[in-house]
Amino acid sequence: MEEGTTSALVRNGQGEVEIRTGSRQESIHVPLLGSCRFALAVLGFFGLLNMYAMLVNINVAIVCMVNRTSIYTIDNSTVISNKDSNCFRQKDHNFSDASSIPGGELNWDPEIQGYVLGGFYWGYLITQMPAGWIATRYGGKIVTGWSMFVSMIFTLLTPFAARTSYIFAVVVRIVIGLSTGAVFPAMHSLLGNWVPPSERSKFTAMTYSGTQLGIVVTFALGSLMCVHGFAGGWPSIFYVCGISSFIWLILWMWFVSDTPAEHKRISREEKEYIMGLLADSTHDTKKKELQVPWLEITKSMPNYAIVVSNITCDWGLYTLLTYIPTYMNDVLKLDITTNGLFSSLPYIVFWATVFCGGWLADFFRDRKLMSTTNTRKVFDTVAKLGPASMLIGLGYVDCSQTALAIVLVILAVSSAGFQYSGWVVNHIDIAPSYAGILLGISNSLASTTGIISPIIVGAITEKSQTRAEWQIVFYIAAGMYIFGAIFYIVFASGELQPWAKDSCSNPSEEQNTENFLDNEDGL
Repeated sequence: MEEGTTSALVRNGQGEVEIRTGSRQESIHVPLLGSCRFALAVLGFFGLLNMYAMLVNINVAIVCMVNRTSIYTIDNSTVISNKDSNCFRQKDHNFSDASSIPGGELNWDPEIQGYVLGGFYWGYLITQMPAGWIATRYGGKIVTGWSMFVSMIFTLLTPFAARTSYIFAVVVRIVIGLSTGAVFPAMHSLLGNWVPPSERSKFTAMTYSGTQLGIVVTFALGSLMCVHGFAGGWPSIFYVCGISSFIWLILWMWFVSDTPAEHKRISREEKEYIMGLLADSTHDTKKKELQVPWLEITKSMPNYAIVVSNITCDWGLYTLLTYIPTYMNDVLKLDITTNGLFSSLPYIVFWATVFCGGWLADFFRDRKLMSTTNTRKVFDTVAKLGPASMLIGLGYVDCSQTALAIVLVILAVSSAGFQYSGWVVNHIDIAPSYAGILLGISNSLASTTGIISPIIVGAITEKSQTRAEWQIVFYIAAGMYIFGAIFYIVFASGELQPWAKDSCSNPSEEQNTENFLDNEDGL
């Protein structure tokens, strides 16, 4: 080994490591808690929490932003948000007096609401594919920071934009989508530079679980602020999200660096620990030299299986994510406070399902109970047919069966969590060297469903928000799930594809990791 080069050998999973720098050799202990890499994971967690809060806050706020009774008034004595026979809302308001009309201040019909809710995804799908290159070129820290800064400014601007014009509100949401679309690739770039292979799974889970908690917190607290918040109620949702993101941004820019070598407060032991374990890993600079087999990718049916699976899963999840608060308000007749609390429950269970599904999938594969291909197909099928069946059932539930409806929504959302052990990880199975490229392609295409589904839902439910109209919405989402499940079962594979083998002549990251981990006999 040349003088000045560094390698590391992990003695156990708790940060006990032997560092070799040239001819020098020493054993050091690098605990996880209190380390700079742990701080990165914690800040990444709260960063994604804030990002998702800025993504979904409009979904909760729109319930109390919009004057729903003015849209669905049938006569001067009866307000019917849903025409089902058991779900009348009788009111004695004199609707000639605008001040007596319950609901929000904006007269947006369901079609306009669809454009506002879908505006985020117009921007979100554009920046995902180039964001990885930008983060590599300029650093994940600064890309994440600037993306969140722009999102914060336009989140604070949302109440003014909404009161000015719905077109202005759509533009604001598009800009928020453009900026936040770069966050995931930039965060992934940072984790690649900071997290040793032995800690990568738990760090990735810790960081990205902030997305689901962001949904939970925003749905629960947003509903309370709708009723009890400052600045007129619903605007406080956006102001709190913006302020929270600003506080996070200060901490992020102060404590985070792109690499351990650039960090000013990291200990020598932790720096050598991380850099030693990552010394033989594939770096972003090496990836630039790869010749991407674009023609083979475009002809690969296993790749198309992932793309179709991504699109169909996102259609169902975006429909649920965007319209759970609206559905609970207009069809189930839940008040806004109860609405937000119940809207967040599915994502608590979803968060738990992701971890349980990963453990079960590895258990089946490690015990050789199922092949990788069959494991991916089984978990993907559950992640699609589970939500599809729940959505069909949900279409036949009315406001007199609130408890059943909530259970069905929870099961529909949470069962989709098994997709993380299905198609989500499948990019790495079929082409580990090109997994990031494949994910960028599939996720960019799937993001279009965030634009299309709200517009379609708004067009279907624009008349009166009846249960029959929502049945059509749920049938479409269930049909997408079922088609995706069948396509994936037929064409998916868990095996390394021939067009990806040439780039794998060197030991893979997993093989390099095995050389480091728990090897008491040395390298």
